[in-house]
Amino acid sequence: MSQSLKDRVQDVLEQVRPMLQRDGGDVVLIDVTEKGVVSIELQGACVGCPFSTMTLKHGIEAALKREIPEVTEVVSL
Repeated sequence: MSQSLKDRVQDVLEQVRPMLQRDGGDVVLIDVTEKGVVSIELQGACVGCPFSTMTLKHGIEAALKREIPEVTEVVSL
């Protein structure tokens, strides 16, 4: 049985989570739409960090798109 898109996204987030936690931050998966838009919430030190947009796009989004071609965008709520 194949994993759902949401489960696959969660697996990739588990891989990037240690990087965020080393800097005092974290990420929580909120939703994944049928169109591949992943909604997340950055937590801890990531909230208000001037590099959070870079972390979101070049870290989290890049990892998700590399591992899961169905992911089209990652947005932070």
